Amino acid sequence: MENLQKIINITQIRKADEHTISKKEITSFALMGQASLAFVKAIEPLLNRSLKIAIVSGAGNNGGDGFAITRILRSKKYTVQPFLVQFKNTLSPDCDINFQKLDDTISIKSTSEVHDFSEYDVIIDAIFGFGLSRPITGFIKHVVESINKAKKTVYAVDVPSGLYCDKLPDSDTVVQADLVVSFQRPKLSFFFPENGNHVKNWKTVAIGLDEDFIQQQESNYFILNDRIADTLMPRPRQSHKGSYGHALLIVGSYGKMGAAVLSSKACLRSGVGLLTSYVPKCGYQIMQSSIPEAMCLTDENEEFVTQLPEISKYDVLAIGPGLDVNEKTTLVVKKLVSENNTPLVIDADAINIIAQNEELKSLLPKNSILTPHIKEFDRLVGKSDTSTERFQKQLEFSVKYQCVVVLKNAYTVISSPEGNLYFNTSGNQGMATAGSGDVLTGVITGLLAQNYAPLHAALLGVYFHGKAGDEAACKKGYNALIASDIIDALRIEKS
Repeated sequence: MENLQKIINITQIRKADEHTISKKEITSFALMGQASLAFVKAIEPLLNRSLKIAIVSGAGNNGGDGFAITRILRSKKYTVQPFLVQFKNTLSPDCDINFQKLDDTISIKSTSEVHDFSEYDVIIDAIFGFGLSRPITGFIKHVVESINKAKKTVYAVDVPSGLYCDKLPDSDTVVQADLVVSFQRPKLSFFFPENGNHVKNWKTVAIGLDEDFIQQQESNYFILNDRIADTLMPRPRQSHKGSYGHALLIVGSYGKMGAAVLSSKACLRSGVGLLTSYVPKCGYQIMQSSIPEAMCLTDENEEFVTQLPEISKYDVLAIGPGLDVNEKTTLVVKKLVSENNTPLVIDADAINIIAQNEELKSLLPKNSILTPHIKEFDRLVGKSDTSTERFQKQLEFSVKYQCVVVLKNAYTVISSPEGNLYFNTSGNQGMATAGSGDVLTGVITGLLAQNYAPLHAALLGVYFHGKAGDEAACKKGYNALIASDIIDALRIEKS
């Protein structure tokens, strides 16, 4: 999707800084000032003037941001104490200019001078920026440990100190930030599940970098955010149900008809014109009474699906939610995969069946959409020791089998046959609940039926599924949120 923002690496960030300074004819010091002001605007709604704030700055440009932030906050009458973690004898030129404008900075040059930060209410971390490439050691390690030990609210400038931008840290010495305010773009490492304690929340702020230049950089990583809403197709007043496709969901088994209900309801909420749900006989009354808008076909078997219905009249086919894994259902999945040439949406037990039958992978119709959670994906491709290893396997799987993979997690990641990764930014921890994935399958299926391209349908489905979860959490909270709340909050339209 051309309108989605790219995530860029360390080298490209530096190039973007240099390009902006040259093109806009501003100084690096002025750019630092813009960044610092943007940071303050981002955190100020979270502050009040009764708070004691410690700003812990390093000797590089991230530290320069910290000293500039100190002056801005003081001009707004906040109580701020600046600290300098002096890990080298000379400060970077722009850092030194901002440092010299303050006369009460407390310097930390050794372990014996490490401060107890628990006397402050808020700690702003500006020790190291995006360029860090080795573990934090020596007395600086004790500074980071003191910040974390204080158990106070921590805001990080651009990157939590100790966190790498593009790879997992090789040390536990990383600032644990409640909020990271990242300049212009989030860093790739924010999306790694292992970094959840270091990046509890993040937001980006524009600091004036040249967006066109950033978008011209080569990157296979993209941010899935509200910009995807701009790609929604209009729904003309003169259209009818035949304009929005007919989807077939092959779902459900005895004891798991809830998954069939959830995926079917979600499919209808996504805007599909017609929906037929194919279920075992035990699900007939459940479906007809729960979802009067859907048509229902039943298998001859009472408890699980054993036959593939006539599929030629449907625009889109999906299979998996609540399906069950058994010999006869496995034959249904094999028949569907081998005899159907149009993209499929494949979830849950259908994925597990494919994982158990290696030959089915090569039979997947091109541009099919698979929606596994972590364990299902590991069954499909083998276990991974780290999220970065898993992301690589995900990319390789999508390219090899020319399919879209929606890897469900705290930050759901979508991979494309072209070898791109899209990191979703909507959603919350309340969505870690039974049935949430069934809802997503229904949403994506409905969008695919409305003639969105498979990747496009997956991106829209993931983003709006997460956004619905956010809306639901506002009303129900995280703990009480259930999958039906996500369906009730679903609104697939431009805001």
